[in-house]
Amino acid sequence: MNKKIVIFTSLTLILILLFGFKSLSNKEVKSSSALSSAQSISVEQQKENSSSLASQEIVPADKIEVVHFHGTHQCFSCITVGKYALQTIKDKFSEEYDSGKILFKDINIELPENKEIVIKYQARGSSLFVNAIRTDKNDIEEDITVWQLVRDQEKFTDYFENKLKTLLGQ
Repeated sequence: MNKKIVIFTSLTLILILLFGFKSLSNKEVKSSSALSSAQSISVEQQKENSSSLASQEIVPADKIEVVHFHGTHQCFSCITVGKYALQTIKDKFSEEYDSGKILFKDINIELPENKEIVIKYQARGSSLFVNAIRTDKNDIEEDITVWQLVRDQEKFTDYFENKLKTLLGQ
């Protein structure tokens, strides 16, 4: 009798495993085709987004806010990104900086008085955001490229200057 229970249990487990794998494999096929559909939609959305982005780039920003978010204790890269961004603005866009057309803000995300701006920009740590304001509408974008250029001030400056010139329509 004990042998029968062992055999029955073993057969039951084998059947469960077989049907489980078959079911899992069907889900993988469905999920794979859903992923393909999502990817093709994603490509279409990217085309739409780039055409709307291209039309936005034609319209110069009325004002630009460059916001450097950081914590109380900053590493070399965090300090350098803020320093290079501000220096680029002051050196290459002194007129726009003096007039307030380009603003630079250095924001400690850990201070309670900065909670509102942290929420507005959805900053989650050390980051650099550029907000190209057109007809009182924010176009906030995090710039992650600057982190790759932090060890080369000349490349950083060239990149950031070109970015701001494009946003200003220059």
